[in-house]
Amino acid sequence: MFFPDRSAKVYIATGATDMRKSINGLSLLVAGQLDLSPLSGALFCFCNKQRDLIKILYWDRNGFCLWQKRLEKDRFRWPEKVEDVVALQGRELSWLLDGLSVDQCQAHGRLAYQLPA
Repeated sequence: MFFPDRSAKVYIATGATDMRKSINGLSLLVAGQLDLSPLSGALFCFCNKQRDLIKILYWDRNGFCLWQKRLEKDRFRWPEKVEDVVALQGRELSWLLDGLSVDQCQAHGRLAYQLPA
């Protein structure tokens, strides 16, 4: 995986984004449309209309990084929310990149056993 920091904040731009945009265009979207700072170190995720391409923009110490994943088959389960941006955790982004929904129910609960006295 490419993630520089698993504890980094993740923001998903809902809806479709023009994937002709590169670092400059996407950073302008982050600042203008999403009203967030592209220099914050957070991961900003964008998807195309066909849901087969994701771009992730982030600031890494001294410059922007742009990561891209294109699916050859199937589609990403991109969130269809009313909001312009959805905040996620790193593990939810991993689910999304693995083809799972970020809206899935919580996993199995933790069990705490004690040894008999």
